[in-house]
Amino acid sequence: MTSAGTMHLFDTTKGAVVPFAPGVDVSMYVCGITPYDATHLGHAFTYLTFDLIIRRLEDLGHQVRMVRNVTDVDDSILPKAKELGVNYLDLAAQEMAYFDADLAALNMRPAVAEPRATESIQAIINLVSRLEDGGHTYQNDGITFFDVATLDSFGSLSGYDTSVMEAYAAERGGRPDDPRQRNPLDFVLWQPSADGEPTWDSPFGPGRPGWHIECSAMVMDELGETIDLHGGGNDLVFPHHECEDAQSRAATGQPLANHWMHVGMVAYQGTKMSKSLGNLVFVRDLRQQYDPRAIRLALLAHHYREGFEWFDGDIEDGVTRLARLDQAIGCPTGPDPAPTLAAVRAALDNDLDTATAREALDALAIGLLAGTGDHPDAASGLSQAAGLLGIHLTHPAA
Repeated sequence: MTSAGTMHLFDTTKGAVVPFAPGVDVSMYVCGITPYDATHLGHAFTYLTFDLIIRRLEDLGHQVRMVRNVTDVDDSILPKAKELGVNYLDLAAQEMAYFDADLAALNMRPAVAEPRATESIQAIINLVSRLEDGGHTYQNDGITFFDVATLDSFGSLSGYDTSVMEAYAAERGGRPDDPRQRNPLDFVLWQPSADGEPTWDSPFGPGRPGWHIECSAMVMDELGETIDLHGGGNDLVFPHHECEDAQSRAATGQPLANHWMHVGMVAYQGTKMSKSLGNLVFVRDLRQQYDPRAIRLALLAHHYREGFEWFDGDIEDGVTRLARLDQAIGCPTGPDPAPTLAAVRAALDNDLDTATAREALDALAIGLLAGTGDHPDAASGLSQAAGLLGIHLTHPAA
């Protein structure tokens, strides 16, 4: 259990649930999408997690500044744009419009800033120069690499051993077999652009940034050298977040974030969702058929750290629960809502135990519909409790 008024959240680096007790003003950075495809349920599940944190922190009296980047130039979007025969920025604009509409429909708190990699090139160049001045880089074949041997703490965020890191690097955009690297775990900070790719002038030669340096530069530019919370999907633990933290520590001598959080992956009917398999469940498709609040309620059944399988029938649970909640707020009296509000807050404070919070809402709704109790604020209390989970209730007769 948690103490009243303090969130307890799992910290990836510490490997434990620990108090998350920032100051009144909270700085948060959530890794955004590479906009070359539509928003799928894995994205929704990740951003729902951080949305709940923001809502609870605001409920506790904090002011949250959440920044979410847009990776609009990297090794994923450029080949996709080439394949489609479109400009990479046009592709990014189209997919970001879909993404923004999906998140708005799901009632996600908007970011206070959404920096784009293409608009942060000078900040990226400045950071690479800072690393170069500190002796943390080397060049080979026109590529500027980060030298992991210059930082004793490399690997401390993920806690992975070298063999695991090398395997993940190969799987997730790294180049551990590249003979131009001194160490298989070194990574690209700046690289020459291939034919047809965007290019920018820099002290390291014309080219474009590597993936990891983009986020470090955008974090520092928007929020400062050390922030309260940084997160994303758990596929980003390594190499992306490990490398982000490493280059940031090398530049500033400070950790990039005081708390790291990661969200589990979503599979589809027994198979990992992936673009290559063509089995992504897109939010845009789901919300054409169902109330987005039902999608949110269905996702709340799962704990953020545990990956889960989505089945087509799962949405029906969200539909049923939503109908019951909407109907219940039309009841004139019901049980005392105070215990429900306390239970929802306690569940959120307990490492976002959303399943318990959802059950607490359901119990109050059932009590209202059954005519249990004569508390005049039962319905308004249910609405308030649902609001903590980002669900706006509307009575069907209203």
